[in-house]
Amino acid sequence: MPTTMKGPGLFLAQFAGDAAPFNSLASITKWAAGLGYKGVQIPTWDGRLFDLKKAASSKAYCDEVKGICADAGVAITELSTHLQGQLVAVHPAYDAQMDGFAPPSVHDNPKARQKWAVEQMKFGAKASRNLGLNALVSFTGSLAFPYLYPFPQRPAGLIEEAFGELGKRWKPILDVYEDNGVDVGYEIHPSEDVFDGATFEMFLDAVGGHKRCNINYDPSHFLLQQLDYLEFIDIYHERIKAFHVKDAEFNPTGRQGVYSGYQGWVNRAGRFRSLGDGQVDFSGIFSKLTQYNYDSWAVLEWECCLKHPEDGAAEGAPFIQHHIIRVTEKAFDDFAAGTTDKKLLRAMMGI
Repeated sequence: MPTTMKGPGLFLAQFAGDAAPFNSLASITKWAAGLGYKGVQIPTWDGRLFDLKKAASSKAYCDEVKGICADAGVAITELSTHLQGQLVAVHPAYDAQMDGFAPPSVHDNPKARQKWAVEQMKFGAKASRNLGLNALVSFTGSLAFPYLYPFPQRPAGLIEEAFGELGKRWKPILDVYEDNGVDVGYEIHPSEDVFDGATFEMFLDAVGGHKRCNINYDPSHFLLQQLDYLEFIDIYHERIKAFHVKDAEFNPTGRQGVYSGYQGWVNRAGRFRSLGDGQVDFSGIFSKLTQYNYDSWAVLEWECCLKHPEDGAAEGAPFIQHHIIRVTEKAFDDFAAGTTDKKLLRAMMGI
């Protein structure tokens, strides 16, 4: 049966803070519901909102979290483990920066940090199960991304070795997700080794075509790469299990192109925008996803370099609601249909 996608949802990561109403799950969910959101995606690294380890081991805690959300008038769309997933595979060039995503106890110790990240990802599977969720969103991490542009020429086998290692690290994690009946929707994202369709296919091969290896679709990252984000849905719709609704624009000049010249976000040729302020064809995207019976959540991820986040959030809920297509249960030409008559059908074909 065709189903209508759920939404609007809101990813809370960019809004969480130390001041009310953004400093607790109870208050931030009430704020989100007040703007018209029906679901929230919870960042699992933010202790002000959620305790991932506790959620993995305590069904009672998960019931409490669900109750807080229900009291506010929202459901939980998915858990996010973007930061922990990033730390499953870190190139040494990024070690100093990536330590900020992990607790101080594993700083300056890449092996300990990776072990912590793997444990966190496994907690994510169990916590999702305890919350009754079918999917979680994350990143793959990266070992090869510093070698994206092949000059000097990459040594033969470097990319294959990188993806082989990535698969070796992720397959045992994905097995835990299989055991718990939860999909991982990887956000296809530059700076990750999985940043487009070709690299997703390489990763999927590296994990043996794992059932739980799926996609968190975010068109903003594709527009900035000048990738056909509508055809992407045609190709990979069976693996799309989550959807970040995020806008972007690409305005190349005589000075800048896709790489944007090391400029800050405001001055980049490619930059993220609030919903409706960029160039993403959301009517086309919602139509494509509906065509392929995507039945999960449409979740706003706000990352605009110009607009205030609270304005972006306020505008995002009605924008998403307007684009969600209520799926019809009847064909537009049903009125002209007749009864089935086998003799008539055969006569019409001369048989």
